[in-house]
Amino acid sequence: MEMIKKFFRIFSVVPLAGWLLGWFTAVLIEYYLGDLISYYLYLPKIPVLFGTLIMLKEPLLIPSALAYNLFVYFLPIFLVGRVLAPATNGLAAALEKMPLWLATLLHLAALYGILHMWAGINDYRALVVKLTMIAIILTLSLNIINGYQGEFSCSHPGFMALGAYASSTLTLLLFANDKMFGEALLNPALGPWLFPFILIIGGIVAALGSLIVAIPSFRTRGDYLAIISLAFLFIVKSAIENLEIIGGPRGMSSQPNYATMPVVFMWMSLCIWIIHNFTTSVIGKALNAVRDNEPAANSMTVNTRKTKMTAFMFGAFWAGVAGGLFAHVLRYVNPGTFGLQKLAEILAMVYFGGLNSIYGSIVGAVSISVLGEALRPLELFKWIIIPLILILVMIYRPHGLISFTELNVKEVMRPRNKQRSEGGER
Repeated sequence: MEMIKKFFRIFSVVPLAGWLLGWFTAVLIEYYLGDLISYYLYLPKIPVLFGTLIMLKEPLLIPSALAYNLFVYFLPIFLVGRVLAPATNGLAAALEKMPLWLATLLHLAALYGILHMWAGINDYRALVVKLTMIAIILTLSLNIINGYQGEFSCSHPGFMALGAYASSTLTLLLFANDKMFGEALLNPALGPWLFPFILIIGGIVAALGSLIVAIPSFRTRGDYLAIISLAFLFIVKSAIENLEIIGGPRGMSSQPNYATMPVVFMWMSLCIWIIHNFTTSVIGKALNAVRDNEPAANSMTVNTRKTKMTAFMFGAFWAGVAGGLFAHVLRYVNPGTFGLQKLAEILAMVYFGGLNSIYGSIVGAVSISVLGEALRPLELFKWIIIPLILILVMIYRPHGLISFTELNVKEVMRPRNKQRSEGGER
């Protein structure tokens, strides 16, 4: 335990800019030397997901996969981060003098460049990165209802389905020559430019659908609300299955490829920023008051009906946007996608990461998404391993790994050199 503390103490002086530089170095090494390193380590190809798929499929290659991670990721990231800590702390200090929005955009640009280069090595990686970013949007949106508001809603896959089908119908009708809807009504070249508005329409459709759950929420809580929201999920799924005009149980396919990596990344960043502002605003504080004691909040002039309806519609809106992105990433969607398994995945991300926390939602979405893909070769056994991990987390961390923690962008990006920390302690 003491060794672990010493290890973290050594690297505690590395700022976010230093970790990003380390990751960039690792990605460059893999991009230019990955094939050569794989060859000498007797790996058939560059591991697509940190070698986990190779290790599970061929256990004899476990030492090679671990060595690959050591030389390509672990050593470059930690060595570059620690050795260049003085320089990156100076850079962080310079960025700290800039307007917060500009410094944030520069960090986001660096993060996107790293993700784009890492995912560009393999199409499967690109797909995993896109789906993980969509999972972050979904987890954040559900955390508004289940975390900040303190309800237990099971309707999120239904909101996601409404957004997915609404946006898919519009893009196929307007910009694609489709066998279901006929020739495109508009010039397909306009599609990428109008796609953000289509996603917003999909979110609005989901938000309007959420009124079916939001209105009964005035008089119900806990198990009763869970039952109502679960019924809403089944109603949406059954309705879509019986509407032949949108494909029925066969689903919809051939959506235009508008959900590219930069598009999904921008929507994820926008979602984090807007939800952070929402939860730290007056209405966000009102949500916490309603969660802790609704009668007391009502007596203190908090409009509980308006607050609960706003939270449901706001969370549903972002679930609808995530559904639209999801449909256009896979370029196929069917009602079976939005069933109980999808609900279990989203709930696992929320409660694994932590309630009332943007940090927790991001950690939960990334962890469960990557773990699910890493354990894919185990097939059914992965649905034994993941629940066991969740059970352990619920026993030792009932509110999740990182719960009730506000996002402080300035603190994340600040310099972390020794002089700074000592000054802060004084």
